Amino acid sequence: MKKTITLSLLVFSSLYASEIELAPISVEATTLTEVAQNAQVSADVAQALSTSVPSIDMSRRSGIANDIFIRGQKRDNISVEVDGTKIYGACPNRMDPPVSHILASQINTIEVIEGPYDVSTYGNLSGGVKITTKKPTQDLQGQINLGFGAWNYKKFGATASGGNDLIRVLVTASTQSSDQYHDGNGDTLAQQVKKKAPFGNQYQLQYEDMQAYKKTSMMAKAFISTAKNQELRLSVTANRSDTVMYPNSPMDAVYDDSNIYSVSYNINNISDMYKNINLEYYYSDVDHPMSTEYRNAALTAANNKTNHMWTTMQGIKLKNSFDLNSYKLLVGLDGSRRTWRGEYINNVSGTVLGNSIDHALTKNSALFTRVEKSYGSLHVKLGARYDHSSVRDDNSAHQANTYNGLGANIYTTYALNTQNKFFFGIGQAYRVPDGRELYFLKGGLLGTPTLDQTRNREVDAGFETDNDLFRLKLKGFYSKLHNYIYINANKTSNIFENTDATVYGAEFSGSYYINDDITLDVGASYKRGKKDNALSGQTNTNLADIVPLEGTIALNYEYTNNSVATIDTKMRKRWSTIDDENGEQVLAGWAVLNAKIKHAVNKKFDFTLGVNNMLNKTYAQSNTYVDLTLVTTGSGDKLLLNEPGRYIYTNLDFKF
Repeated sequence: MKKTITLSLLVFSSLYASEIELAPISVEATTLTEVAQNAQVSADVAQALSTSVPSIDMSRRSGIANDIFIRGQKRDNISVEVDGTKIYGACPNRMDPPVSHILASQINTIEVIEGPYDVSTYGNLSGGVKITTKKPTQDLQGQINLGFGAWNYKKFGATASGGNDLIRVLVTASTQSSDQYHDGNGDTLAQQVKKKAPFGNQYQLQYEDMQAYKKTSMMAKAFISTAKNQELRLSVTANRSDTVMYPNSPMDAVYDDSNIYSVSYNINNISDMYKNINLEYYYSDVDHPMSTEYRNAALTAANNKTNHMWTTMQGIKLKNSFDLNSYKLLVGLDGSRRTWRGEYINNVSGTVLGNSIDHALTKNSALFTRVEKSYGSLHVKLGARYDHSSVRDDNSAHQANTYNGLGANIYTTYALNTQNKFFFGIGQAYRVPDGRELYFLKGGLLGTPTLDQTRNREVDAGFETDNDLFRLKLKGFYSKLHNYIYINANKTSNIFENTDATVYGAEFSGSYYINDDITLDVGASYKRGKKDNALSGQTNTNLADIVPLEGTIALNYEYTNNSVATIDTKMRKRWSTIDDENGEQVLAGWAVLNAKIKHAVNKKFDFTLGVNNMLNKTYAQSNTYVDLTLVTTGSGDKLLLNEPGRYIYTNLDFKF
């Protein structure tokens, strides 16, 4: 019997493969299950995603709190939701990307939407991530997780859940910390900066060996049964990060504090046709100061500065689900309000030097619907969303903007039989410029208040098969971006421009069941991005952030029940198709070798022992597009940040 269930907990391709059914399915999405159980290297969600889904790449920002790309798209071009709550970070330099405000150890499943096919979420231009955290159980149960690794990495997590017919409660807490990792050359984060960056960007002597980060998080939930088929759901998540190093940026995070609150009311089976109504209100806030205080620049009082950023996001969403004969219908309303502000402060005098964002306010209201129906072996899903958005800031000299967008899509799946199916989708979605792109200030107006919203028109098609010998999924896409928002490095003000662009590519994943105990998993992705025309004053038409061909091969051996040994390699081609006029540089190709053993001692205890980058390869996976503010080296290039070298880790899980 093939070990699909066991291996899906451990290897990347099993995680994102979908079961083939004739009933309604979601081939436009990739679902990772039991994320908390698989987050054994660290609790960084970006790392968990980038090692599990071919279409996702990680942008290395630090030892923790890294960012993600979906098919070369990031920031507001993709959406992030946690239990239906829309999440944003406060830092314009992505020191606190949305996925960093939840830990992998708190998560049950992650759904990755590839393309403009999620009408229920605001800002889902080119894809999105829907995170579902652990839910309270009625039975009393708990779990303790301990993790240890090289460079003094320590992780502790605990979860307890229980209740009765009236109320179910869950509490989970986690803390993790690490010293600076070493790259393949043996250099710490501070040493990487010291070798290449100007003196002012280097760390002061007393901070050269500082801890890389410390992060603590707590989540509490209560689900209360108020009547038959009715439930009130309360949730709060608090994150606290201290002194996080961002070595190839001019500043580090002094701290990063965020809070996420949500209240929802859910009613099931209202009638034979009216299946569900869900009303949710959510609120989140982030407090994020980033400072030069650990760098040599701070030795000069005038350069000892903090950019203190704050953001809030609140929203309300109403969803109604119906079964109308053979049709499944979803109708909903969505509204949100985001604030974003920042100010520059001199750390010595405490003087406010000016604003970085003048309290930008983004409002959105939307109506969305989706209908599904099966016609024998053909399943059809239609969706539409209308958005009305406005963006302004407190500076009356800056233009306020109003945007309207109508997104729509159709996604079809045709099952040849129980093992083989084809799928095809076409969709259109919009996203509006954010407060940074419109109004960011730094010695002048860097933002461009006249930006138009971006539209994505995309086509996806593919084939999937699953049989007793192997599982295979092939998928291609073509995305046409109108008024894509891009930075022009030649400019010193109004640096953001609208331009038209195209992104296309293909993804492949598969599993070959060698025998009952051994499985070979493979995956690969390829992307290409081009501007229709070069930006003003430039000649290069390559899009930035488009990672070249990369792939993974993993061999898994289940040597006893629920115990698996895995060896895998991840490879990437030389990154030579770049936008050098906007900060990118050629990166060498690389391949790294990893291995791990997950051993189940019994039903209550298992442990994992692993090593990443076994051959201690020195390499960089993140490029240096000027969308991030990075340190400039003596050669004039932006400072590349190397990946960790050989990393040995262990993870212990206790259940009761």
